[in-house]
Amino acid sequence: MEHIRTPKVEKVRLLDRSSGQRKVSIGTLYLSATHTIFVENNPETRKETWVLHSMVSSVERPPTTPAGSQLILRCKDFRVFQILIPQERDCLDVHASLVRLSRPEKYSELYCLSFNPNANKEERQESWSFIDLMADYKRMGVPNNLWVSTAANSEYRVCDTYPSELFVPRSATPATIVGSSRFRSRGRFPALSYFHQDTLAAVCRCSQPLSGFSGRCQEDEVMLQAVMKSNPGSDFIYVVDTRPKVTHQHTQTHCSTITGSDTDTTCVCVCVQLNAMANRAAGKGYENEDHYTNIKLQFIGIENIHVMRSSQQKIIDVGEMRSPSMTDFLWGLENSGWLKHIKAILDAGVFITRAVADEGVSVLVHCSDGWDRTAQACSVASILLDPFYRTIKGLTVLIERDWVSFGHKFSHRYSHLDGDPKEVSPVIDQFLECVWQLSEQFPCAFEFNERFLIAIHTHVYSCQYGTFLGNCQKERRDMRLRERSHSVWPQLWKDRAEFTNPLYKAELSQSQGILRPNTTPYCFKMWKGLYNHVEKSTPPRQSPADFLSAVREESQQLEEELTNHQEKIAALTGKPITWENIEVPRRTRHLRYRHSGPDPPTFADPITSPAHENTRTLSSEPANRKAQTQDPSHSPPVGLQLDPEDLSACSDLESGVADLSSRSSSGGDDSKDPDLE
Repeated sequence: MEHIRTPKVEKVRLLDRSSGQRKVSIGTLYLSATHTIFVENNPETRKETWVLHSMVSSVERPPTTPAGSQLILRCKDFRVFQILIPQERDCLDVHASLVRLSRPEKYSELYCLSFNPNANKEERQESWSFIDLMADYKRMGVPNNLWVSTAANSEYRVCDTYPSELFVPRSATPATIVGSSRFRSRGRFPALSYFHQDTLAAVCRCSQPLSGFSGRCQEDEVMLQAVMKSNPGSDFIYVVDTRPKVTHQHTQTHCSTITGSDTDTTCVCVCVQLNAMANRAAGKGYENEDHYTNIKLQFIGIENIHVMRSSQQKIIDVGEMRSPSMTDFLWGLENSGWLKHIKAILDAGVFITRAVADEGVSVLVHCSDGWDRTAQACSVASILLDPFYRTIKGLTVLIERDWVSFGHKFSHRYSHLDGDPKEVSPVIDQFLECVWQLSEQFPCAFEFNERFLIAIHTHVYSCQYGTFLGNCQKERRDMRLRERSHSVWPQLWKDRAEFTNPLYKAELSQSQGILRPNTTPYCFKMWKGLYNHVEKSTPPRQSPADFLSAVREESQQLEEELTNHQEKIAALTGKPITWENIEVPRRTRHLRYRHSGPDPPTFADPITSPAHENTRTLSSEPANRKAQTQDPSHSPPVGLQLDPEDLSACSDLESGVADLSSRSSSGGDDSKDPDLE
């Protein structure tokens, strides 16, 4: 409270620019120790707007206008608030207060540590036991005769940024682990992230070796040999270096010198910056295949945190354009390079997935220090490989394992404390967007919806819970977060009805098998749901997921009414009611059996319910029992030719999303056919 110069200012005008709001609200602005609060003067609505100080990324003070002094609050969840304060002195006080309050200097100033830790003690203790990582490893089949738990890092003796409980190859001795740790940046030696039971291949993670141009370490070479031996079906492993091997850059001056032009459209790029090779010259680098004879080295090409930070700022600037032309928007999107980076991360996950699932080869993943790009690649691969991580509970387990437990630098990357701005980067933002991009390609494969991903994104930055504080497990232990704060995961689980995807069905092959996304450029979209890219002139519309949930809830009510009527009729007549199954012929000559998208085609009812308990928006069957869906095992109509590859797709039916899209995109006279309307 000592940082608040003025706790209350009246006759303040507020405009929420990120919501598409055009009307200015007039009310009172309050500053508390944790929130900025705006209360409308309108006695009928008295709408309140609350903004956590920890969610404010910047407070700008544009030049004073005749109407008063302005402040622009930019938030870490991409909301933008424009505030007009009548008196300049009040504006200066509010600005100075918000700048200090939004830049906490110590953890005790954060929201989750500002309450009595003894309140709800049992609930707090239970919240931290909600996620059991050892149970997830057990689900994978670990430990086994290939991978075992090691006590080498108990009390964080070998690596202080790793978790205390780790799995390593059975043949890796403590001396091998310690020797490998000394040869790896930050002591982050190879450890198990994910084990694929079908092929016995593993995804392991570490940091770059301190090899330089000629250095080598016998223990580290033995460690990689042990990783290979833990997969009996392969005689080598892939080492995936997620960094670019060489980064090409050029300048305007250089381009005009070579091409004789003041543009760089036909320039010759000269290598002026090295990435992995530069690290190698500085004593770090990557594995030498002459020394590690059992590896195949693969560079992926994900850029560093500084490139990503700049790229996201450009994508935010695109969203803040006022009435941009299509040319301006597309140029801004291309200039940001954001979707190119998302594609690079997905490509890394796809490569690891193919190696593990198709080739049966184990993969060792690293970047420089093994806590940014490594976490992205490993977690995306897990999403593609394992359907469990595509559920609400599974995604929380995955984030807890590959991000929280393995030492992602949450406090530095997401500016929880006032520190070096060069350490800030949207690393987990990109992972969440990769998951969203996958959910757009496979709308029936994920139990959760877009809101769940956005909720996680918000909690990463908000510091409302202790889950994402600190940079590693040891730091969180030293801060006694389990005694002073709550975990976010039980709260998200409690609200899971709000986060459930109405299209998800656990029994579908898309929900059970390996996901194989299409990563060609045209498959990527801009995530306007996160960046709040709304049309300024139109009111927000109901999302398709909300509409489907409402339809499903109504269907459930109709089914219950139907059942009640059946019981009443049976009671009155003394005879059970049987409904006659009526076959409804369907004209299929216009339907497209050929399908090239990621979701196989379907000819079943477009909406069937997922199996999920305690969810108010779900039902078990369609309400209309008279119209029966066509049996997928029936042969196609006479004269309709199916490609052999389509036969395999038709044998395993998915949801009706592909069916709906095929109708809307079939073109021709299909829209005039009454049976297709």
